[in-house]
Amino acid sequence: MLKRSIATSVLALAIFTSAANAADKYPSRTVRMVVPYPPAGVTDVVGRIVADQLSKRLGQAFIVENRPGAGGLTGSDNVAKSEPDGYSILVGSVANTSLPAVYTHVPYDIKRDLVPLCRVITIPNFMVTGPGSGFKSVQDVINAAKANPGKLTFASSGAGASPHLTGELFNLMAGIKMVHVPYKGSGPAQIDLIANRVAVMFDNASLPMIKSGQLKGLAVSTPKRSPAAPEIPTVAESGVPDFSVTSWYGFFVPTGTPQPIIDLLNKNIVEIFKDDEIKKKMLAQGADTDVICGKDFDALVDTELTKWAKLANDIHFKIKN
Repeated sequence: MLKRSIATSVLALAIFTSAANAADKYPSRTVRMVVPYPPAGVTDVVGRIVADQLSKRLGQAFIVENRPGAGGLTGSDNVAKSEPDGYSILVGSVANTSLPAVYTHVPYDIKRDLVPLCRVITIPNFMVTGPGSGFKSVQDVINAAKANPGKLTFASSGAGASPHLTGELFNLMAGIKMVHVPYKGSGPAQIDLIANRVAVMFDNASLPMIKSGQLKGLAVSTPKRSPAAPEIPTVAESGVPDFSVTSWYGFFVPTGTPQPIIDLLNKNIVEIFKDDEIKKKMLAQGADTDVICGKDFDALVDTELTKWAKLANDIHFKIKN
């Protein structure tokens, strides 16, 4: 019995020492930061800012790898099934908690296969339209949808993602039925919106285009106006009472990643988002810096999984894949 106890202790010490040594040497080569969407969206912007800062802080290259597909499932699954060694990091978002609610098959389990590092920003979904659409308010959209049931279209960055479900919730609460048109990321959807090929869009990467006049901001999905664009009203104050959706972005690593590596990444991510210049860059995207890590982020993931599952059930929505 004593020999078994000693052997167990030696094994535990060896595992701890191995993990500690891994952290001491980490990173010793290039680290992938997987963005599960095309370039130009908020996920991509956040990933590139953090990759640049981690490269400077930790002395190795952190590179962004865009792996779009299936609304974000393809890139997320790639990280979930990668070696748990700290060299594959997922630039995740609220979509990682909404997709399990709407897809019949999700190839990974966010609770089982991924460990949350830190959520870093929150952002509204902006309700936007093309400059030539003729829409000047949320009520204009509602009136047009009621006058032309099933004909008005709304775009999103991908089926099952937060912007899509924001549009479905808007349909439900406004008593209308706009037709959803999914794209592979915000960028392609914005192009068609500017060209008036689709009527409106809920999107969290549109603020720069609103500021430049390429798109027209009609409302924000959050309960309060965005400090980055206080002139744009909320959906709730525009005729759809109690409407509220907030998007967020954060980082995940595969389950089994050594705790010392997780601690090192979390420490540096927290420090990155204390920087005033980084906060300004985030605000330019319409985002508020709001960092939570570890157990607090894990609890948020649980809450979001429950919320989106309820919404998918309420609107009777499911994607067969």
